[in-house]
Amino acid sequence: MVDILATDNNNLKSLLSFIPELIIMEGMLSIILLEIIPNQRKYIYSSTLGVIILSFIAVLFSLNSSQGSQLFMNLIVVDPFSTFFKIIFLISTLVIIMVSKSSVEIKDDIKAEYYFLLLVIVLGMFLMSSSINLLMVYLAIELVSIPSYILAGISKNNKSSNEASLKYVIFGSFASGLMLFGLSWLYGIAGSTNIFEIQRALVESGNSLMVFMALLFILVGFGYKISMVPFHYWTPDVYEGAATPVTAFFSIGPKAAGLAMLIRFFYSVFTDGANNVLLGVDWTLIIAVLSALTMTIGNLLALYQNNVKRLLAYSSISHIGFILIGFCILSTQALEAMLFYIFTYLFMNLGAFVVAIFVKNKINGEDVDSWKGMGFRNPLISAFMVICLVSLAGLPPTSGFVAKFYVLAELFRLESYRWLAVVAIINSVISLYYYFRIVKSMYFLSSDEEQKSLEKVESSQINKWIIITLSVQPLIFYIYWSPLLDFIKNSLIMWSPY
Repeated sequence: MVDILATDNNNLKSLLSFIPELIIMEGMLSIILLEIIPNQRKYIYSSTLGVIILSFIAVLFSLNSSQGSQLFMNLIVVDPFSTFFKIIFLISTLVIIMVSKSSVEIKDDIKAEYYFLLLVIVLGMFLMSSSINLLMVYLAIELVSIPSYILAGISKNNKSSNEASLKYVIFGSFASGLMLFGLSWLYGIAGSTNIFEIQRALVESGNSLMVFMALLFILVGFGYKISMVPFHYWTPDVYEGAATPVTAFFSIGPKAAGLAMLIRFFYSVFTDGANNVLLGVDWTLIIAVLSALTMTIGNLLALYQNNVKRLLAYSSISHIGFILIGFCILSTQALEAMLFYIFTYLFMNLGAFVVAIFVKNKINGEDVDSWKGMGFRNPLISAFMVICLVSLAGLPPTSGFVAKFYVLAELFRLESYRWLAVVAIINSVISLYYYFRIVKSMYFLSSDEEQKSLEKVESSQINKWIIITLSVQPLIFYIYWSPLLDFIKNSLIMWSPY
């Protein structure tokens, strides 16, 4: 009886630190209630937007938590590390919700389901960034994956969308199964689902082969979630077939959640607590090789793409390769570089996708050729698209250059995997070609007569200011990034029982 009361008290206290997630769950329920009342459906959009804003405010209040705390009997934690990623999730979701309102691809009759699924995924991403228990790790991934399958195929009368959903399900189920097998190995060794107890049990076992095998299987599940080569095959097909706002969301939210879980899990389970690999299993070399393959294959395949969404899909794969450079070095500075890259990538990638949504809405343009003359049809939007593309390519004066510089600087500072820096620099040069294909299509026309024949296309005020806000960040973070770096340093506090 005493144990039951203690458990109840623990869960009640946990609710006080679980307010952002509770707000999101309340938003999910409100969408269901508003949908079943015909004359209240018009409030679904504003309700969803309000829920994200309220949750964002609640997350900001939790920034005061310096060390973090365990919730719900050690299933999840709230710490500065998870809070950092929650901010990324909420910013990206807020942008997607706002641009989805005017998207021609998200029909009015499915918007309630669409917003509901977005909130479910946000809740799952929150849990992914906070999980310290094997059961919660798996449940959080599935809470993101299953709604994502539905979201990819939400345009039910679109064959490409249905195909994207089916491919997503097949690849996702296979990856989840392998990851679950790896998690079961860890449970078999430790007899516990808590990742810190598992780490202690692995040290005591001294069995490096078991550690290596479990690590490989788990890496499949995490690698699929972040589109790391060779688990990337679903990405271009799903991105092309899904509605453009959905594609934009997939390129940021779930990937950031996968990176958050990857960092917390590997640093907590497969290191000795002093930034050394566990039992001599050098998984950083595996990550270095996969990083090189990811950025190279992503860039090379992007060269042959004419569909803008497929091009940006391979672009996002290559950027995962760049981000993983920071993960093959076990140091606090490398993690700072990773988080800086992820945060800046949020703005430049979302900015490019919001412009792609604008072009899709106005001229139904999906191929690079269909962007022809866009620089003259809407000079303002096109100029900000160029800024985003320059930042994605990693050129100055944008934050993309600063992010890549920080990541590569760590390789040279620690004098490790210098060959990876050479691969990264070569890939940065390769990426210039396909990014500037879009710029060429927008600005370089064959004649003045062709320019004069183009009709102007105007954006709504909301979408225009979203594009401006997102696109100006790469310039701001290039000039003045010290506050962001300080915030990231404070965010690297991961809860630990030691």
